[in-house]
Amino acid sequence: MFFHVYGEHALAQWAMLLVVLIGLILLNEFARRTKTGGRIMFFVIPAILTVYFLAVAIGAATGAEWALKNQTYLYMNGWFHYAKLYAALTGCIGFMMIKYKWGIGAKHWFKPFPFVIVAINILIAVASDFESAINGWNSWWLSSEGVWLYGGWHNVMNGVAGILNIFCMTAWWNVYASKDKKDMIWADMTWVYIVIYDIWNFAYTYNCLPTHSWYCGVALLLAPTIAALLWNRGGWIQNRANTLAIWCMFAQVFPLFQEVFKDGFHKFNWVVVPTQYPDGLATVEALGKVAERGGDLSTIAANPTAMTVISALALITNIIALGYIIYVSKKRHINPYKEDVFINQKYYKDSMARADVD
Repeated sequence: MFFHVYGEHALAQWAMLLVVLIGLILLNEFARRTKTGGRIMFFVIPAILTVYFLAVAIGAATGAEWALKNQTYLYMNGWFHYAKLYAALTGCIGFMMIKYKWGIGAKHWFKPFPFVIVAINILIAVASDFESAINGWNSWWLSSEGVWLYGGWHNVMNGVAGILNIFCMTAWWNVYASKDKKDMIWADMTWVYIVIYDIWNFAYTYNCLPTHSWYCGVALLLAPTIAALLWNRGGWIQNRANTLAIWCMFAQVFPLFQEVFKDGFHKFNWVVVPTQYPDGLATVEALGKVAERGGDLSTIAANPTAMTVISALALITNIIALGYIIYVSKKRHINPYKEDVFINQKYYKDSMARADVD
């Protein structure tokens, strides 16, 4: 229903999803378990990549052929990609400062940093959903990333869901280092928030990053969620930031791994497109041909059903969660953004048992 993953390349598509998922889980474990792992993943590698990015940019500016043909320069040269990468890295470093109590990371006033960085990232995605609704209401349009999108009510519903999702983050000041110093613990960010965030974020990637959503939607969301639910309770938001930064670094250097171009061209047979393109890659190719000759894109059919269902589910679940938070807050006479809400949940209790509470 959601993706074209049942054809001749299905084995490669499913196998690569598993490879990405396992790779992200293992790299997150390497990054979170020791200071050395975290420093390598979020200081050393980004520093090396920054030199690489600068070299590519300078090389391209001077007309060097190797730079002009470089994957990063050709396909990931927009400001958005770099902004997303370094924003994710900022989150990872900030979370390390809290769990290791480095500098301002040990200060009480710095504790809302996780809320702020997550809220900013959500708002960026919300703006993207609304942009798609405005530019392509019930019609195809080509994004600045060169992806054919189909806008409509699904974007509006998911944009509103994203705004509500920000207000579903509770107990902004109650974040701690874990006793073993492996994690930053946000105990009140229980499975309730994890589920509604994952549904909303998957809907965002499905609506606005459709040709990447098999990997940056499914695998990238499952990796931190599996860890948080099975062995790293309370550490989900750290897992999420870590895996997002790791994926962004990989995608910035090897964009052709998942890229589908506006004319349907792709390098690897494990690329996946969702069912909003009714005939899969053939629909993308048809859109490219019609656009090239200045034709009417409305002649190319779209299937927004799955986008509508997922976005509606995101909106409904976030409304329910926020309603529950308001109900509990009034019943207990608390400010949900200063005090913990989900104190009766086993997930919360397990998370707090790991926390080094001052």
